[in-house]
Amino acid sequence: MERIAWNQYFMAQSHLLALRSTCQRLMVGATIVRDKRMIAGGYNGSVSGSKHCIDEGCYVIDGHCVRTVHAEMNALLQCAKFGVPTEGAEIYVTHFPCLQCCKALIQAGIKTVYYASDYKNHPYAISLFAEAGVDTQQVALEEVVVDTHHRETRHLMKKVVDKLKQSGDQESQDLAVQTQNRYQLPDKEHI
Repeated sequence: MERIAWNQYFMAQSHLLALRSTCQRLMVGATIVRDKRMIAGGYNGSVSGSKHCIDEGCYVIDGHCVRTVHAEMNALLQCAKFGVPTEGAEIYVTHFPCLQCCKALIQAGIKTVYYASDYKNHPYAISLFAEAGVDTQQVALEEVVVDTHHRETRHLMKKVVDKLKQSGDQESQDLAVQTQNRYQLPDKEHI
C-alpha cells in the first residue's frame, strides 16, 4: 500500500485538529512543522477555561467573534508557552489565514503556509506574505480514510472477491476484478 505524502499527512492532521474547534462559524485547524516533524497544533476556540461559542453562541463585534482564538495563533502560542522555536518552520492550515494571523505568522518566522481552502483571502495578507518572502501554497486534502482495522478489512475484502470470482456469473466476476483493483488486493498471496 502506498504511503501518504507528507503534505497530505500534515494537512490531514490539521483537519483532525479542526474537529476539536468550538467555533460555530468555521472549524479551523493548524499544524506547525519543522524538518518534517510536528512541533505544535491548534484549533480555533475560546480561551482555555472560558465559555465556548458552541455553548453560549458567538460573541460578535464588528463582524468578528472576539471570543475565539484562531487556530494559527493557538499553535504559535503553544510554541511560545513551551519554548519551541518557529523560525523557518511551515504551517498547514485548513483555511487561508486571516490578516491578523498572517502578521503573526510572519513575525514568528514561518516560511511556508500550506492551506487547504480559500477563505476571505485578504489582498493585504497576500501582499504581506509576498513581501516577507513567505511562500503560500494551496494543498487540497485528498480523501483520507483511517481504518484502524485495515488488516481485517482487507482480509474480508479478499474473501468477498474470491467468492465473486468463483461464481459463474460474468457480472460478479467483473465486479471482483474491479474491487480487487480498486482496493489493491493481491491476486493469490495471503494478506
